[in-house]
Amino acid sequence: MQTILGANGQIAIELAKELKKKYTSNIRLVSRDPQKVHDTDVLFSANLLDKQKTEEAVKGSEIAYLTVGLPMNTKMWVDQFPIMMRNVIDACKKHHTKLVFFDNTYMYAQNETPLTEKSEFAPVGPKGKVRAEITTMLLDEMAANNLEAVICRAPEFYGPGKTQSITNAIIYDNIKQGKKLKVFISDATLRTLIWTPDASKAMALIGNTPNAFDQTWHLPCDDDRLTYEQLIALTSKIYGKQFSYTIVPKIAFKIGGVFKSQMKELQELLPRYKHNNIFVSTKFKKRFPGFLVTTYQEGIEQIKNER
Repeated sequence: MQTILGANGQIAIELAKELKKKYTSNIRLVSRDPQKVHDTDVLFSANLLDKQKTEEAVKGSEIAYLTVGLPMNTKMWVDQFPIMMRNVIDACKKHHTKLVFFDNTYMYAQNETPLTEKSEFAPVGPKGKVRAEITTMLLDEMAANNLEAVICRAPEFYGPGKTQSITNAIIYDNIKQGKKLKVFISDATLRTLIWTPDASKAMALIGNTPNAFDQTWHLPCDDDRLTYEQLIALTSKIYGKQFSYTIVPKIAFKIGGVFKSQMKELQELLPRYKHNNIFVSTKFKKRFPGFLVTTYQEGIEQIKNER
């Protein structure tokens, strides 16, 4: 049995597809309201804030994947993520279940320095601090040999289906809705984006590679990084339509933050759009040289074909 905790998001859906395709048909999907991806999936309704329910959700699993996401809400992140992580760790320890944690980059410094698995944590806001807290919680348990676990870290997403990311929201969702495209802070800084199915496929591969555990992996991205100006130019070429866009300056977030909670929540992330964002996934590519990374050309074509 392989179990996905937090099973309704795009990462979890793509993960379930990859597990079924290459590794196992014995898949349990866990969330408050889980939905089947395949007819053979086993559904288990649980709130990971509930310790007993989390233990029941993990019981009988060889591997558990923690892919849970929360809305962009600082209070919810601070209040809930540490409890969920502790409950999942304790459940995996109790049932001798391997844990694969899908992590993000919020805890890293938001500057020009290329990010590797050895980069120090230097969070700049409360969401970054809580992500550093829960990742450190797991690293401490791993260092103490209390459980077998692995951390799979990804930068910002772009992708098909229900992919939720800033890039999808300000570019591809706006295209679908016929709205003008937006870019935060600068259109001239390099971005590292990961195609959501690539993130899920790589996580499934790592989770089913026994000697990949007890370490951190940066999941594979296209190294041909683009600025938002270049990304939108490529998008225009693929769609056969010239898209214009507006650059949203920092001051707009400060003013908007007074009135709109979402604008306020995004302020913590703005430095990453001011600087080049270089997320390095060389370690994964050397270890798994046969893994085919989706290019921006291929990814954007798939998004276009969903219309």
